[in-house]
Amino acid sequence: MKPWVPTLLLSAMAATSHAQPGRKFSSVDAAVHQVMEDTGARGIALAIIRGGRVRYVQAYGVRSAANDPLRTDTVMYGASLTKVVFAYSVLQLVDQGKLALDVPLAAYLDKPLPDYDTEAIYRDKYGPYRDLADDPRWKRITARMVLTHSTGFANFWWDEPDQKLRIHFDPGSRYSYSGEGMILLQFVIENGRKAQGLGLDLGALTQATFDSLGMTRTSLQWHADFRPNLADGFNDRGEAVPHDERSKVRVAGSMDTTIADLSKFVAAFTRHKGLSGASYAEMLKPQLRIGTAHQFPNFAPEFPQNERRNLFAGLGLILFTGPQGRGFFKGGHDEQTANTMVCVEKTKDCVLILSNDVRAEAGFAHLVTFILGNTGVPFDWEYGDRAGKS
Repeated sequence: MKPWVPTLLLSAMAATSHAQPGRKFSSVDAAVHQVMEDTGARGIALAIIRGGRVRYVQAYGVRSAANDPLRTDTVMYGASLTKVVFAYSVLQLVDQGKLALDVPLAAYLDKPLPDYDTEAIYRDKYGPYRDLADDPRWKRITARMVLTHSTGFANFWWDEPDQKLRIHFDPGSRYSYSGEGMILLQFVIENGRKAQGLGLDLGALTQATFDSLGMTRTSLQWHADFRPNLADGFNDRGEAVPHDERSKVRVAGSMDTTIADLSKFVAAFTRHKGLSGASYAEMLKPQLRIGTAHQFPNFAPEFPQNERRNLFAGLGLILFTGPQGRGFFKGGHDEQTANTMVCVEKTKDCVLILSNDVRAEAGFAHLVTFILGNTGVPFDWEYGDRAGKS
């Protein structure tokens, strides 16, 4: 990839606030096109948020093998950016007094977790909690542990060699990325005691947020009317992969969205719209030190304390400290999807990128630096040597 000199574009934006959008952001367009040329990525959608407000939204390239254009209202796969929406929804329940971050999830259930027949409740949606019958540590897991990826679960139960759910370390003791933990908290919210305000539908809960923000083409569950303007994906061999029509709400990663829609959510989040100040601060509070060289593989050895001093788990987010102060970010990835959100906390300046081509990931560090300047976002930890690979 060709090296670029980092440009503090947002300062220029402030100085030219009355310029025409095409002139003001032409350098961003050129930078995106260069990334697409260098990586081979077929489609990228990008949004810039400044001071907590959406300032620029654009889409580039194509959404399908038929070369249909990618547009700002094209439905794309949100992947693990879904987890940020879920964390926001959980903190709303905390604000409403329906959930507490440090109360064991067991306290919200009518019977022990391993006694639930999850397949009878909803097929292929929740984990096989019966596998935890001989490990009482499940009783200690809290919402905070789920949102800081410290439950002790693998990313998903089917990643285990024998496909049995297990706890690998004492809950709360260290970071190890787990969508499985998110699904456990979803199970408790959807099947917990109604007398305590639970037994809620996460699809409806998140949809209320989307509706309030005018996100008309976003859902955690597939909608047939997405199909006419839908992004397929491209893997690292450039092969087209059809969009997965996810029929179940799964908070670890079932969201479909558009760059226009999701930029509204990110901007609203930076202004803690819909959350109390206390809950917003809790999400951005350093909760748990992260000491691994990379996010994956799970359960990798941790460095000594002084090796990674500025990388922490927040609630549903990863927190870092760099030249511009504190920031937060979250990525999303599968074999044909590459997404990232990076924000500087103090200024509420963010870059949001959705790509329907995993190869675009290899250019994310350049684009974020080009737009925001040097933030110190730890893409090396996020991707290791796997950026842009299926």
